[in-house]
Amino acid sequence: MQKNRSAGTLSLPVKALLLIIPFLAVFISLFFGRYHIPLSEVAFSLIKPESVPLASRVAVLHLRLPRAIASAFVGASLAVSGAAFQSVFRNPLVNSGILGVSNGAGFGACVAIVFFGGGVYTYILSFIFAVAAVLLSYFAGRISRVTTSITMILGGVIVGAFFSALVSIMKYVADPYSQLPSITFWFMGSFASINYSHLYALIPMGLGMLLIFLSRWKLNVLSMGEREAASLGLDVRKAQILIIGGATLCTAAAVCISGTIGWVGLVIPHIGRMLTGNSNQKLIPVSISLGAAFMVIMDLLSRTLTGSEIPIGILCALIGTPFFVYLLKKTKGGFRA
Repeated sequence: MQKNRSAGTLSLPVKALLLIIPFLAVFISLFFGRYHIPLSEVAFSLIKPESVPLASRVAVLHLRLPRAIASAFVGASLAVSGAAFQSVFRNPLVNSGILGVSNGAGFGACVAIVFFGGGVYTYILSFIFAVAAVLLSYFAGRISRVTTSITMILGGVIVGAFFSALVSIMKYVADPYSQLPSITFWFMGSFASINYSHLYALIPMGLGMLLIFLSRWKLNVLSMGEREAASLGLDVRKAQILIIGGATLCTAAAVCISGTIGWVGLVIPHIGRMLTGNSNQKLIPVSISLGAAFMVIMDLLSRTLTGSEIPIGILCALIGTPFFVYLLKKTKGGFRA
């Protein structure tokens, strides 16, 4: 991961493009769907909704718009938390679920589906167990009272495996005709059921992204190593808690409303590094922008490519991985803007 930090200086037009592409992606996504709506009706639904037929207004404002907003926040949250974890742990292979967030959230969703019939309990319990998994990972890595990157990663692997076993138990006891399919589809990821009532999750996602954004310089120092960071006067433990806490809020809130989407937090930060280099001063905002735009586009494709909706977790891996391999080969690990 150590790379020339001065590489990847972005030109002003590229910076402007990165700033507007998430908003542009959300706007464009409103014009497409299985229910055909004339372009004029979509536009007037936003500026003068009372002049648009009820069916078109409902489709644009109450189905497509909240879904696009949620997918943008989820993509941005997963991407920025992945970038933060990669810098904190100095490991390019970690992602937003490294501390057991996804497995903890999955167990919470399973408990909600099996014992409470799903619904709102799915979001509440998945968020609670996602945060609990990170706390367990952190304390499991502090057995020697000294928290290091390696011990925290090991703690995350252990806790993740533990919750994975619990998920398997829940699948075993779940009703195979009703509950098990719901669990399976939750793990594939989807925004199909999103409405305005789910946008409460934007609060912890926004707070988490803000914490990481304001801690960009600390991420740069931590990426040098814990001893070097301490020698420069940084309180390593407090910085780690602050950044991991922000990344946990992002990931837990994202997973609780979208299900498991594993590709974004790993690869989007690397695409950002092709643009900016390793400096988190630039990488964090670029990851937010790219993650938001990418997820909105993937959600748009998931609901328009076929007659039935494709789970977004599958689509992200199927389309995103070949694209990243192509981009990596094309740029040879770098990108000149």
